Amino acid sequence: MSGTGRAFLHHIPLVAILSFSEVTVEFGATTLFSGVTFTVAAGERWGIVGRNGAGKTTLFRLIDGSLTPARGAIVRQPGLRMAVLDQARVFGGAATVWDAAASGYGDLVALEHRLSRQAARLAELGDRVTAADLERFGRDQEQFAHAGGYRLEARVDAVLQGLGFDPADARTKPLASLSGGERSRVGLAAQLAAPVDLVLLDEPTNHLDLETIEWLKRYLGEFGETLIVISHDRAFLDDTVDHMLHVAGRTTTAYRGGYTAFVTQRAERHVALERQVAQQRKVVAKEEDYIRRNIAGRNSAQAKGRRARLARLPRLSPPPREGEAMSVRFAAAERGGDQVLVIERLRVTAGQRSLVRDFSTVVRRGDVIALVGPNGAGKSTLLATLLGAHEPASGAARLGAGVEAAWFRQDLTQVPEDKTIYECIAEVRGGWTRGHIQNHLGGFGFSGDDVQRNTSALSGGERARVALALLTLRPANLLVLDEPTNDLDVESVEALEDGLEDYEGSVVLVSHDRAFLRELATRVWAFDGERIHDYGGTFVEWEQQEAEQAARDRTRRAQETGAHQTTRSKARKAAAARRTAQETRRSAQREAETLEQAVLAAEARIAELERALADPALYEGGADGALEAGRLSAELTKTRRALDEALARWTDASDALDAE
Repeated sequence: MSGTGRAFLHHIPLVAILSFSEVTVEFGATTLFSGVTFTVAAGERWGIVGRNGAGKTTLFRLIDGSLTPARGAIVRQPGLRMAVLDQARVFGGAATVWDAAASGYGDLVALEHRLSRQAARLAELGDRVTAADLERFGRDQEQFAHAGGYRLEARVDAVLQGLGFDPADARTKPLASLSGGERSRVGLAAQLAAPVDLVLLDEPTNHLDLETIEWLKRYLGEFGETLIVISHDRAFLDDTVDHMLHVAGRTTTAYRGGYTAFVTQRAERHVALERQVAQQRKVVAKEEDYIRRNIAGRNSAQAKGRRARLARLPRLSPPPREGEAMSVRFAAAERGGDQVLVIERLRVTAGQRSLVRDFSTVVRRGDVIALVGPNGAGKSTLLATLLGAHEPASGAARLGAGVEAAWFRQDLTQVPEDKTIYECIAEVRGGWTRGHIQNHLGGFGFSGDDVQRNTSALSGGERARVALALLTLRPANLLVLDEPTNDLDVESVEALEDGLEDYEGSVVLVSHDRAFLRELATRVWAFDGERIHDYGGTFVEWEQQEAEQAARDRTRRAQETGAHQTTRSKARKAAAARRTAQETRRSAQREAETLEQAVLAAEARIAELERALADPALYEGGADGALEAGRLSAELTKTRRALDEALARWTDASDALDAE
């Protein structure tokens, strides 16, 4: 929506679909939340941020009703439909990828099958069809159309294609054949395609490549459902949401705008609140001094009055203080040569598949290189090849003289299994005292008894912090980082940024976080099929170049085809519109054919009833004959009315087809 359109909407009262009022959540003697209050209006886009473990996912459980608060009220709009990620990923027992993506339409698909059975039955009945049969069929058909049944296939196909699946292939591809990352994308597809009022997304950009994230941003900008999203991706939040909810200090605070606006407003709010607290403390101290000096003297009554007023004065609380953010400092090894990594005519394969061919370049001291490309292009395999963990098909990659490399693996297999966090560090730093180890882990958010937790019981974010804590212990001239921001909260991502900015060595990193890459990358390796383009500018400059090249390509294609549309988004909309129109026409044809069958069946039944009523024998049966004649006459009237309705709908459907 344009800025003008959004400004206009601010003058229209928005309908609240979800409201929290003084909500408190307790687990045993522990209070997780207290005084949580916010309201979400229809059409709004909310982003939720906060430290890992602050309770962001618990908020989702409160919203969807799977968790009940200890105190306070949660009010949902009656009949509110929500799309929540299927954590078990069973998708209602779906067998294929397409069925899983369409799992939110279970009731509608069942209704479509019921309509098909009814249409077949109407055709079989012929002259014996009743007015009740026609009424039931018409009612179900109207319900199907009103619920968006004729748009179902087009919407599911569009979402699957946007998330990297072939819609035609998805109709037969077994769900069981997918990897964990692919099943995550199918789960996201099911949420986005579902016919709901509120979509709840938990870290949707994890496991998506940069191109797919761009599609997701465009899609969320165009669809009309209300959105609440948990994300650590700052650029994604800036481009997607118009409200932020910050979880900290066992409560939440709401802000208007995206992530950048939230950071500014939060800082301003903290400064203002600290000033108000300081001012109130001065007033309270002055009053207490007066009371102390006069409580037993001549002004005792006035002092007692002031004491009573002071006792009733609500005390302002300072802004909630969070624990220190993660502290990351990478140790650089002794300086080696300027050539950190030399790559010569490298070819990389995985099984029978060729991933990279004829790649030659040199990584120099101080380079921070962003490796970008679609999921499945071979980024992780290339990194493994550069570090000697995967054998190249041909060519070579060798570290420079005196260069030590350290590797952050995306799968976090560098974190030892079935050991305590403390033991992980002690094995690397055998000479450290307990205090040294505790201090080091404290910089990564582990303190007290946390350091004795077993690595097998850690969350993804906790394992990532342990991996970073281990990585910083190894002096290296070259850091190779494969999706290091996955599962980290925003504050931890920013702390990692700070550590890398201060690092004096070279870095090769893979990340889907555009803000992270914009802040750090001084050079870009971009996959283009099996080729890798080595761009010598920053990630920001590469983005600009890619955008300009895409614009030139769109213009060239438009000129070649005589099209008037010069932007890729318009081209995609046109393609989507054509697919929707084709599906709508097919659906309209099916509807017209079904209505024609209903008309023919009604006409046949009317003819049968008229013959029965015209039979003189009917009226020779006395009272019974009269009763039967009355029943047939009533049914005739009802069937004629149903015929009129079916004819009108058939005529409208036929006219609509002829007009296309």
